[in-house]
Amino acid sequence: MILLASKSPRRQELLKQIGIDYQVINTDIDESVLPNENPHDYVARMAHSKALTAKSLLGSVQHPILTADTSVIKDDVILGKPEDYADFCRMMNMLSSSTHQVLSAIAVQYQDKIIVKTSVSSVTFATLPETFIEAYWATHEPCDKAGGYAIQGLMARYIKNIDGSYSGIMGLPLFELSEALREIGYNDSSLAFS
Repeated sequence: MILLASKSPRRQELLKQIGIDYQVINTDIDESVLPNENPHDYVARMAHSKALTAKSLLGSVQHPILTADTSVIKDDVILGKPEDYADFCRMMNMLSSSTHQVLSAIAVQYQDKIIVKTSVSSVTFATLPETFIEAYWATHEPCDKAGGYAIQGLMARYIKNIDGSYSGIMGLPLFELSEALREIGYNDSSLAFS
């Protein structure tokens, strides 16, 4: 079993998909971007900081702790969760008819070791009609999503191309997670991680 320091239902679904048993734990950290911090450094720092915070809250634990951070990047600007409808419209206009990046970092903390890995994916949107943008906001799906959209949700109809990790775009890159678990020697007998 691993300890998942995330309340994201999408991350929980992805762990279930690959047969990993988990328990959700709660951690909160300041997620502010540092001055002049580039997006790659930011997502890695967030995942790492969440792991350190979880470890300090839990003390000595027998299970690996998993944390993650996902950011949508357009022109080196980090697009977080939309603050309101106007902010959401600004993001959609930035992403419409263009390609952006999704960076998803994971950190696995086990014993005295922390492994951080980052997945980088590119997503290309078709032109987003104003009527769709308005209707999409009304569904509330974009409200708690980085970049204001969920790849596995209603936005899928306007995604022309993906280059990278689908699970990473959802918020938990499963290949990088599996690599990190192997590197810490985590052994799940049912999946033969070793």
